[in-house]
Amino acid sequence: MSQRLGVNVDHVATLRQARKASYPDPVAAAALAELAGAGQITIHLREDRRHIQDRDLRILRETCQTLLNLEMAATQVMVKIAYEFKPDVCTLVPERREELTTEGGLDVASQREALSRIAKNLKDGDILVSMFIDPDVDQVRASHKVNADRVELHTGRYCEAKRGRDRDRELSRLVDAAKAAAKLGMGVAAGHGLNYDNVGPIAGIAEIDELNIGHSIVSRAVLVGFERAVREMVERMRMPG
Repeated sequence: MSQRLGVNVDHVATLRQARKASYPDPVAAAALAELAGAGQITIHLREDRRHIQDRDLRILRETCQTLLNLEMAATQVMVKIAYEFKPDVCTLVPERREELTTEGGLDVASQREALSRIAKNLKDGDILVSMFIDPDVDQVRASHKVNADRVELHTGRYCEAKRGRDRDRELSRLVDAAKAAAKLGMGVAAGHGLNYDNVGPIAGIAEIDELNIGHSIVSRAVLVGFERAVREMVERMRMPG
């Protein structure tokens, strides 16, 4: 398997916050994910704190044995938090309070000046910077120009495509964007909407070194347990697309 699996534990926190309880604990889920073969733990500390809390970030930074990837809005408030807890990677994402989940990629091309400042601040703190973008070559180039270390390609349209030709078209866009990013010397991740049935072709893109997957793993874990759900995803990633 050429890709690292980043397990997003946000939805464990979503279940906890539904009752404002102390369980299930995303920190415990992260430990199980690592035992089962995850190479990274991903969390999104939203400004409204709808799921992951500051406490989760603090304890995960102390206990995470692999890599810790913090998804965050591109704001100075979040940069300050990143400086305090020092995740291995910060992935800058668009964020709107009314959305159920992240609905698209960051428009880096139209925000180059502001994102350059944010990226520099994070890199000055020895934190790798990734941009969560749609699979668009122009956005890849813009990410390179703001000095991002990595990009994460938004796979939502590929996952939502109902017809084979539409899915093939979206897969082609992902391949082109991944190749462009790799050619520019950036690391390439992918994520959003990936599940056990559709992950194969994405895992087959040679330039992609990381997949971030959350909802489908947490959903399966409700039925079969967290370790088994993560192991099954690792196995699917190894299968030819």
